[in-house]
Amino acid sequence: MSGGVDSSLAAALLKKEGYNVIGLTFRMWPKEECGSSAGRACCNLEAVTRARAVAEDLDIPYYVFDFSEEFKREVIDYFCGEYLKGLTPNPCVVCNEKIKFSLLLEKAKSLGCEYIATGHYANISKSKKTGRFLLKEGKDKSKDQSYFLFSLKQEQLKHILFPLGAITKARTRFLAKGFKLKTHNTVSSQDICFIQDLNYADYIMKKTGIKIKPGDIVDLNGNILGRHKGIPFYTIGQRRGLGVAYSEPLYVTGIDMKMNRIVVGTKNDMLKTGLAADRLNWIAVEGINKPFKTLARIRYNAKKAKAVVSKSAGGAVKVEFDDPQSAPTPGQAVVFYDKDVVVGGGWIKESN
Repeated sequence: MSGGVDSSLAAALLKKEGYNVIGLTFRMWPKEECGSSAGRACCNLEAVTRARAVAEDLDIPYYVFDFSEEFKREVIDYFCGEYLKGLTPNPCVVCNEKIKFSLLLEKAKSLGCEYIATGHYANISKSKKTGRFLLKEGKDKSKDQSYFLFSLKQEQLKHILFPLGAITKARTRFLAKGFKLKTHNTVSSQDICFIQDLNYADYIMKKTGIKIKPGDIVDLNGNILGRHKGIPFYTIGQRRGLGVAYSEPLYVTGIDMKMNRIVVGTKNDMLKTGLAADRLNWIAVEGINKPFKTLARIRYNAKKAKAVVSKSAGGAVKVEFDDPQSAPTPGQAVVFYDKDVVVGGGWIKESN
């Protein structure tokens, strides 16, 4: 229970269905930061207070676990480390895999729980043909979170319930109001929930103590066009904040860590015909032995694109798009779908 409307309604619906429900919240903030981390962040002091109040109204037990050390190690250190390597991380995926549906699931089991339920907009079913647990998109396509869940394993999926998978966000708020939940009109938490007042680069400098070095902004031919503030201030596809005058809009098309350069180009220069991905996780299948057609999503808010996925060396895959896609970004996830079913996914290494 994060203190928001989604997890609050998930608890209410499950209790109504006859489940024995326990409310769990994990604190990801160090104690010295917990009180100051307000606003739209999930699991801060204000959010915990809301979650506890909902649990009291539902008459269910409620526990708060301190995962601040684990969260720093698994999520924050990963986030900072990826940016310092010139990659664009996806901490929500890592948090789901390593914290919510791993560490928190183990805590739930220690309390005698059989399942962990959250307010994610996604669905889980079991294939009659293969016996594998399947991850599917939620009914509300505008809120679907299956992309962020692609790295979950079979052993995790078998212990997960998504009570909101079959309803829309609007329906969630309507039902929450009907249950008289105090959280029915709370705003949604932001994407990077652990960063509040600082931009990403400033946050990284604060957390790591590393001084970020400025460098050159160059075009595709290596001509110097300007200066950048430091690589963590930029990501592939970025347009704003370049400070370079040109005859047409420029975008970040590449990051050269070795030379400490940001490479820029036009909108057409961002179009890529394919990508390479590694650290694959397969959900609907055990693995792949031959190329297969799929719908690939290269970022959370991107439309799914027709593509062919084939094996390559070292357990990686090659993804070839039917039509070029804009700015596949190293460090981000690529997730493969068969209609609404998540076949699997991996982490983008490079694009071509």
